[in-house]
Amino acid sequence: MNDLTCIIIGGGHAGLGALKAIKETTRGMANGRRIRFVLIDKQSGHVRKILLFRPAVGEEEIMIPWMHWFPEGVEFVQGTVTSVDSGEKRIRYTDTQGNDARIRYDLLVVAVGSIVRRPDPDQGGVALTDPYAAADIRERWRANLRKAVAETNPEERKRLMTIAVGGAGISGIETSAELALAMREEATALGLNPSDTTVYLLNAQERLFPEGPVVVGRKLELTLSGCGVTVLHNRKAIREEAGVVTLSNGDRLPVGLCIWTIGLIPNPALRGMGLPLTPEGQVLVDECYRVQGAPGVYSIGDCARIVDPRNGIADQMTCKEGGIQADRLGKIVMADLEGRPAPVHKKVPLDFYCIGLGENRGLVWGRKWGLNMIITGKPAWKFRNIAWKAGSKLL
Repeated sequence: MNDLTCIIIGGGHAGLGALKAIKETTRGMANGRRIRFVLIDKQSGHVRKILLFRPAVGEEEIMIPWMHWFPEGVEFVQGTVTSVDSGEKRIRYTDTQGNDARIRYDLLVVAVGSIVRRPDPDQGGVALTDPYAAADIRERWRANLRKAVAETNPEERKRLMTIAVGGAGISGIETSAELALAMREEATALGLNPSDTTVYLLNAQERLFPEGPVVVGRKLELTLSGCGVTVLHNRKAIREEAGVVTLSNGDRLPVGLCIWTIGLIPNPALRGMGLPLTPEGQVLVDECYRVQGAPGVYSIGDCARIVDPRNGIADQMTCKEGGIQADRLGKIVMADLEGRPAPVHKKVPLDFYCIGLGENRGLVWGRKWGLNMIITGKPAWKFRNIAWKAGSKLL
């Protein structure tokens, strides 16, 4: 009897989680047939996207080879999927040499995730989109500090030692904190006054972290201030041009660098795959993550519109929720293969967030049964490191 072929498109947090869950739940067999697992991704390794700010402040490697997760039992294909033919059960992709190829599947999991939203080209600055952009950011601010050493004009020196981070979500918060600490350290090494370095975090909202209570936003802002970050509320960056950031209230900030961290959008590659999508570009799935009108095809993670059928609440685009979806998907696939009722999506009623604020600094907030739990300092930093590792299945 022929093997079943299970293909996972995308090796991000949700894709790795789906692969692990399906492999463990089925134990590589279904109805007496061996399951062949194939992971397809355009990258040569797993990019730890939630750590994108790390290469922007130092030279940490955040791409891990695929063999770290599956030395055997899983095939890896490096390529970009261009279309899904759900009728013929085939996917079409382009390999690294630009060749067109096809693979047939029995089970398909679409987990291509999201990409970082980019500003319009005329808005200037640099978006923190991938490890290459992060490395570019690192080289730019370091070069600016080196220029500041020889600069005799106090205003120009201050500009070179200033960064604006546009976007105050968790990514912006973590990026600004790490940058401020790294800039202080580098300035000291260069003989500059570290207190002359400035990082502005531009927040379009009235306070930080609107997902939680006011006290959490205040604690975040206090810790950021201690790192050297100045938070500007109710201000949105409009554009950066010639070393000046224009804000929505008309203010102008002289900066050496403007970094955009303005959220995520579903992977645009989905629009060419031939799958049913929402107007926002997410895959339409039912309560069991099955893609509408495509037997044997599932989708989870940032690229899927997943809604709790009991209350109509949609999951957010976070690796936390993607991980929970992946665990459930393993049980769903096994149930579908055995022809029995599958588990239904249910939003976990636990608010829980970990935020890193530089080494040995962090904040953890959770709420259950109406009770708030807040952890700060080194214990929170340890929690955040565990969450980073768990997201990439490194635990």
